[in-house]
Amino acid sequence: MSSRPPMHRARKRFGQNFLRDPGVISRIVRAIGPRSGERLVEIGPGQGALTEPLLEATGHLEVIELDRDLIPGLRVQFFNYPGFIIHEGDALKVDFAELRGNGPPLRVVGNLPYNISTPLIVHLLDAGDAIADMHFMLQKEVVERLAASPGGADWGRLSVMAQYHCRVESLFVVPPEAFVPRPKVDSSIVRLTPHAELPHPASDERQLFDLVRQAFSQRRKTLRNNLKGHIDATTLAALDIDPGRRPQTLTVEEFVRIANHLAGGVS
Repeated sequence: MSSRPPMHRARKRFGQNFLRDPGVISRIVRAIGPRSGERLVEIGPGQGALTEPLLEATGHLEVIELDRDLIPGLRVQFFNYPGFIIHEGDALKVDFAELRGNGPPLRVVGNLPYNISTPLIVHLLDAGDAIADMHFMLQKEVVERLAASPGGADWGRLSVMAQYHCRVESLFVVPPEAFVPRPKVDSSIVRLTPHAELPHPASDERQLFDLVRQAFSQRRKTLRNNLKGHIDATTLAALDIDPGRRPQTLTVEEFVRIANHLAGGVS
């Protein structure tokens, strides 16, 4: 068992809210299902609420922590685990493909600060086959956007990017009282599992995501207006996509169809 670290005051600039509820912690660990021999990486371990049960399950865990004041406490708390490794720094700057090296794909977990959750997920999606799966605690509205379906108010650029790369599962809601200090919003647990083979591969992914960004630049306007200068209404119609539709009604496959046409690939 670990030694308890001294209390640490949560830092607003790091978006820190420390998980305290034992029932919620157990439920998250069950959802992750850690097994011995896997390569687990925890982003933002904080005071080790998830770290301890993950280490007990696997005996090996790497953590990425930006707050230098937390690191000595983590070293003390888990000194008796030889498989505990700390990477000090910003997860947004970590090359996860390099971190994986020649080992098995990484299983990435974390209670992500609300202020970096979206750019960090985008960064991880770029890591490709270095990631086996991801389990994150995020602001509930971010999870709703990740797991949204076309046609709904939550379907947008983040939904398309995530679901192009991954199967997205919204698992359960975590209330504010599970944290210290209490956040002002509900949180949710999400599982992102990269596709072994992309269901709708883009011939040029940068082209695809530039197109998606442009399409959602003004949600209330139609594709005819938002994509003016990129593709004309006649060509959209020839691709069997009504140019009078709004971007939030398009599926991932339809965005890929347009992008592949623009890139000169298979449409």
